[in-house]
Amino acid sequence: MQTGLHLGSRASRTIRNTHFWIVLALFAIVIVLHYPQQILNTESASLFSFIGLTRHALERVLFLLPVTYAGFVFGIRAGLASLAVALIIMLPRVFLISLHPPDALLETCSIIVIGGVVNLLLQMYRKEKERYQQALSAVEAAHQELQKSQKSYKDLFEDAYDAIWVHDLDGNIQAANRAAAKLTGYPLEELLKMNVKSFLSDKTLSLAREVKGKLIQHQPMDLPYEQILIRKDGSEAICMITTNLITSDGKPKGFQNIARDVTEEKHMQENLRYYLQHITKAQEEERSRIARELHDDTAQELVVLSRRLDSFISTADHLSPPDITYLEDMREQTDKILDEVHRFSQDLRPSVLDDLGLLPALESLTSDLTEHFGIVIGTGIVGPVCRLPPETELVLFRIAQEALRNVWKHSQATKAWVTVEFKDDRVILNIKDNGEGFALPQRVGDLPGEGKLGLAGMQERARLIGGNLTIQSELDKGTTITVEVSV
Repeated sequence: MQTGLHLGSRASRTIRNTHFWIVLALFAIVIVLHYPQQILNTESASLFSFIGLTRHALERVLFLLPVTYAGFVFGIRAGLASLAVALIIMLPRVFLISLHPPDALLETCSIIVIGGVVNLLLQMYRKEKERYQQALSAVEAAHQELQKSQKSYKDLFEDAYDAIWVHDLDGNIQAANRAAAKLTGYPLEELLKMNVKSFLSDKTLSLAREVKGKLIQHQPMDLPYEQILIRKDGSEAICMITTNLITSDGKPKGFQNIARDVTEEKHMQENLRYYLQHITKAQEEERSRIARELHDDTAQELVVLSRRLDSFISTADHLSPPDITYLEDMREQTDKILDEVHRFSQDLRPSVLDDLGLLPALESLTSDLTEHFGIVIGTGIVGPVCRLPPETELVLFRIAQEALRNVWKHSQATKAWVTVEFKDDRVILNIKDNGEGFALPQRVGDLPGEGKLGLAGMQERARLIGGNLTIQSELDKGTTITVEVSV
């Protein structure tokens, strides 16, 4: 039912189409020209006999007009249908009227073939035109998307929080956003006429050239990198910059720079490091004071108490055996407390560190831990031994002390190794154990959040002397802590 309604609607639209009636009119004209005697009752068999044409070849060619028009307007189906109609119209003359049927049949077949070829060519033209229109629409859509993307990029570029500028291989600035103008202190119009050398010092210009060379040669480099820019007012801006090479047809054309001003953060870090340094210094001074008091006061008083107990026991003849035993226990307990005070005093601030240096202090530390906790700790020295600055020796000792304390408290290790390597321009301290290890966080800054405050403290201590601390650890494979300090 729906198919019938669809066909009826389609037929109705076709009948109302002006081109349909033009096709019918062309067919009517050609039919009259093809059969003039039968329709117009003329004496001559052809209306073109006055020019010498009597075989109706021209009339047959004229059938290509409605066939071509139908194929051009309505498509190949209508064209082929019109061709079939033309064949039906021409066949009566071929077999019933023509004086030369073979020639008429050949001409009719030729017209049919030509009509078919013309319709195929028209169909190919139509499809090619559709493809062209589709391609044109795709190009227009791509152009619109490109314009939108360019506008979005332009808005993103201009409104970006980070400073962005683009310069050619010679450093001439070709594009910059408002954040770049704010960072450098130059108006945007002035900035676009400048060269990057205008806000780089000799030292920072050398770094910029190094970055340029690595990018052009496709060498690996760490991004972002720290760079100092000179503002228009002469002040310095510390920036973290990411530089990307711009190429065209595989050839370098310029560089895009994205910079974030970290001046305030750097100053805060420097202030924090300054405070940490003074806090650490105050802490060490307080440790030294407590260690001296323990050694000079508490330990001496315990020594006196122990000697008095010993003297009292040896001279008191009136004491009963249980009393003597009790006093001897007190003296032994006092001696144990004295040993603990001495060890506690050494932990706070070993005098051997100040008197003899780092290596004897480390040997004393390792032997003490071996004696009290049963962990076998080996020590090693590589390279020519030399004394280090007092603050460097103190920091390295504290890191080793904290690391070995973690070994006996948390690692369940049975062995540990402490190695100090002296080189021409640096010293390397290495502490390794065979304990159970642990999973390292992705960033050192995550150590406090995971409860590993001792490791975080070691990291901060290493930074105070410009050192670098690395931690390597795997479950059931132990832990290795390495500190490298320039000297």
